[in-house]
Amino acid sequence: MQDAQLFDLQRKVERYREVKHNTLHYREQWKASFRDMIVQNLESLCQAVGLEARVEVRSEMENLEAVALTLGDVKSGLYQVLGSDLQRDLVKHNGSLIYQQLFNGKVIVLVNYPFIENYGEPRPPKTIAIYRPEELQPPFFIRHVEEMLQEVTTWEDYDDDEPTKRIGFKFNFGQKGEPGTVIE
Repeated sequence: MQDAQLFDLQRKVERYREVKHNTLHYREQWKASFRDMIVQNLESLCQAVGLEARVEVRSEMENLEAVALTLGDVKSGLYQVLGSDLQRDLVKHNGSLIYQQLFNGKVIVLVNYPFIENYGEPRPPKTIAIYRPEELQPPFFIRHVEEMLQEVTTWEDYDDDEPTKRIGFKFNFGQKGEPGTVIE
C-alpha cells in the first residue's frame, strides 16, 4: 500500500519538476526567438493587408513582456468646452491585440477593446487563447488579427439594432440625468 502511495507521490514530484523546467525553457524561447517571430509575423501581416497599425514590444517587466499590435490613439471627436475658444479633446484608444508572457512562460493572446478616455470604463480584454511557444504557429496570427478586427468593428458600429449587444462601458451620464447608467 505504501509503495503505491510513494509511487504516486514520485510521479507528482516529477510532474512538478517538468512544469518548472518548462517555465524556464519557455522564457528562454521568448528571449531567443519567439518574441521576434511574433513581431515579424504581425508586421508582415499588416503590410500584406494594408492595416494601419504599430507593433510594439513592451518590456517593463522581465519575463512578463508583451508584443502589442495597436491600432493607435486619436482624437475621438468628442470634447469638453472649457471656454469660448478652448476645448479639451477626449482621446480614443482604437484597440489592440496583445501577446503577453505569463508568469509560467506561456503566452496569452488578448483583444483590448477601443475606449474613450473620461467617457466611461474600458471593457475588460477578451482572451483568445493561451499557448505554449511551440503551439503558436504563423496561421494563427491571421485568425487573431481577424478576431481583433471583428471585435473592434463591432464596438465601432454599435447601435440599437441588436439590443443584447454590449459595448462594455458605462456612460458618465445616464437616462434622465441618472449618472452611471450601464448601456446594454
